Amino acid sequence: MLFENWENVERVLLMGGAAYVALVIMLRLSGNRTLAKLSAFDLVVTVALGSTLATILLNRDVTLVEGVVAFLALIILQFVIAALSVRLPIVERLAKARPRPVLIDGALDVDAMRRARVTRAEILAAIRSAGFGEIEAIAAVVLETDGSLSVVARDRAGTRSALPGPSAK
Repeated sequence: MLFENWENVERVLLMGGAAYVALVIMLRLSGNRTLAKLSAFDLVVTVALGSTLATILLNRDVTLVEGVVAFLALIILQFVIAALSVRLPIVERLAKARPRPVLIDGALDVDAMRRARVTRAEILAAIRSAGFGEIEAIAAVVLETDGSLSVVARDRAGTRSALPGPSAK
């Protein structure tokens, strides 16, 4: 169906505007961390907020107040998990993955790649995206907690203080 009636269009515009304003206000009040994608949990909250906004816009059975309460619940849950993660290591381990080196000193760690389900082609793409043309110029490639690949160039001092695990000097 292409068009049903103007009442539905008006509802989407009004609900969309009101829900959008409510979401922006809540996000501004809750701080930058709410939309940070530092972990899989953070990503889930971001996607859930978008899904909730879409539901408010398109589902006649969901009122604006119900949608705003849903936004609030997601933001509060994200805040609680983030706050507990800072204070309790067990919550941090449950909520966040650990960074994992998949390449060290130009050598691919095939076991780590297999566990992380990362391919050689993906690692090489990350190296190219970081502006490097040679694997030998790379000290490490790390699969971060948010699923991105960080590329660490070799430096003259050979320090690895930012790298996770036993490879750090």
